[in-house]
Amino acid sequence: MSEELFVRLCAPTLAGMKTGNLFAMEYRSRQEVFQELRRFNRTLVPKGLRAVVLGFGTHRAQVYVYRPSRLRQDLGREETRNMLSSLGYDPARPENCLRRLSGRIRESKQFPHEIGLFLSYPPEDVQGFVEQGPDRCKCVGCWKVYGDVERAKKIFCRYKQCTEVYCRCVRRGIPLEKLAVAG
Repeated sequence: MSEELFVRLCAPTLAGMKTGNLFAMEYRSRQEVFQELRRFNRTLVPKGLRAVVLGFGTHRAQVYVYRPSRLRQDLGREETRNMLSSLGYDPARPENCLRRLSGRIRESKQFPHEIGLFLSYPPEDVQGFVEQGPDRCKCVGCWKVYGDVERAKKIFCRYKQCTEVYCRCVRRGIPLEKLAVAG
């Protein structure tokens, strides 16, 4: 995977704007995936980020790039804690939550709805999706919005601008280690 594609898929997380990004990475072998993630993690881990595989499909791996410190904060919020606890997660242990999420991805034909809580989606929007379904949202952008539309639109705009700026930087030769904000 090219550094440019990696940055395009993860810019808001690299910039410290959100907890994590999830993307599908095509592969020929699982060894290839782990080799690529080790390469990226050599740069990311010193900056407080990690890239891990949450699941493997036939020719695609689901890769989660995240900030462990932010994930710990997100999972500590009461609304998030309650939602995840009701689904068998242990929010006090983020690593266990990732293992549980990985298991839920493997068990299901579609992504488990709670995945949004790992991607900085507002809990009210995750809950809205679960309770009301995909067709009753107020707005669609980076996620389906059931709560504060104006706030969500501002976030969508910031994520888009961040991605555009980061992609321009990569094209100008700025390496990933300079783009990943420590935190």
